[in-house]
Amino acid sequence: MTVINGSHFYNLDGFYEEISQLFMKNKDWKVGTLDGFDDILYGVETDITWKNSQKSKEDLGFKATKEFYENKIKQGKSFNINLAKEKLGDLIAGNGQTLYEILIEIIESHKNITLILE
Repeated sequence: MTVINGSHFYNLDGFYEEISQLFMKNKDWKVGTLDGFDDILYGVETDITWKNSQKSKEDLGFKATKEFYENKIKQGKSFNINLAKEKLGDLIAGNGQTLYEILIEIIESHKNITLILE
């Protein structure tokens, strides 16, 4: 069993750090993107308990997600700016996923992982 502890972080970078410590020990790189998080879960077969998930839901909610997409748009070039604008528009309209919901979806897309929210 792997435990993600929501009291160990308050933003997406902190989440990546937590995940890197859990899954990337003794590796040359750390998780730093949503795609990278998805990638490291391939081949993982475990139960993941996300403690203090309600705190994470708030920390990685609307405000953090809005800032995430706004930063992608500002950075430009290497990001799909139109997609970021579309996702930001969906979020503001109440139809988009928060970072927390995206992370949950990524975990649940891996059939060999059972997610338990506490």
